[in-house]
Parts: sequence; structure tokens; C-alpha cells
Amino acid sequence: MPKRGYHHGNLRQALVDAALDLIEEKGPTGFTLSEAAKQAGVTPAAVYRHFEGRDDLIAEAAHQGYDIFADLMEYAYETGQPSALASFEATGRAYLAFARRHPGHYVAMFESGISINRTPELAQVAGRAFGTLERAANALSEHIAPEKRPPPQMFSAHIWAMSHGVVELFARGAPGTKSPFSPEDLLESGIGIYLRGLGLVPPDE
Repeated sequence: MPKRGYHHGNLRQALVDAALDLIEEKGPTGFTLSEAAKQAGVTPAAVYRHFEGRDDLIAEAAHQGYDIFADLMEYAYETGQPSALASFEATGRAYLAFARRHPGHYVAMFESGISINRTPELAQVAGRAFGTLERAANALSEHIAPEKRPPPQMFSAHIWAMSHGVVELFARGAPGTKSPFSPEDLLESGIGIYLRGLGLVPPDE
């Protein structure tokens, strides 16, 4: 993959971009800070003016990823309005779309071992992203009879887990996994079955 290039005054971002390239190519633990510096076209010593170590660099990539992810989730939610069902389904699809479009960010966020509680700023932006999914679940749960209504946090966690599983097993080409169906079809049908079980989708749809 060609170098993204270093522009004066933007070294910090150049290093993040280099890390994203290397994460896609080698995984979050498969590269060194020296490699990130070389990819960005600077000396290894320059890295330490901005980042304490590789984990710090990956955490910044994750932070930027959550920012993109949160914006995408919010956009998906709004496109489904005023239908609570359409908004909820859209946020599930947005998860898959994000993983496809931003694989480096996705790995930094979910597969690097970096905790969202590493910094208050990272926790805040991650909370914004998942807060949108919970908001969609909360609105949809109001259409379920109280005695059959799961907590919105459980509701959203189920869809998050389903979305994440489809991404990991079928959208990212995990070794030994294959399906005759597209990840989009798998996720859509899975969400449909889940919502039908809660009585939110008519049986004949």
C-alpha cells in the first residue's frame, strides 16, 4: 500500500494514518513504532513527540474510529425516522457498513485490546456511538407490551452482538468461515427473526 505521506504540521495525523495502514496489513500487534514512522516518512524519534508508545498510537486510531462510527450510527438512526423500526434496523446495518469501509479503525477499536476506558475522551466518544443504538432500541421497545419488553440495554446488546458476529465471521473473511449468503442478508434476516420473536414484525413479512 503506498504511503499516505507526511505534510508539515500534520505529523500526528500522518502517524495515525500510517498505523491504520499497518493495522490493516499486519494486525494491531504486527508492527512497531519504527515501522509506523517509516510509513509516515519520518524518523522514529519523531513518533515520541506525539505518542508514548504503540498502544497510545492505536488508541488514537480507535478514538478517531469511534468518532466516525458515532457519526455513521447517528446518520443511520436519523434516516430511519420517524419509524422506530426502520431506525433500529438502520443502526444494525451501519455497523456492518462501518466495518467494511474502515477496517483499520474497526480493528483498532474492537480487536487491539485497547480499552474504551483508557481515557475519558475515548470512553465518551465510544459512549456516543453505542448510545445511539440504545436510543433506537429504547424507542422500538415502547412498541412491545410491558410484560414482554426486554430492557433496552439488553435489546441493543443483542443486536450489537449479532452485528459483530456477522462482521467477524463472514464480512472480514475469518479463516474457515464461509456462507452462501452475503453478510448483509445474514444480518438482515437475523434481525428480522429476532424482531419477529418480539412481535415487532408481522409473521408474514
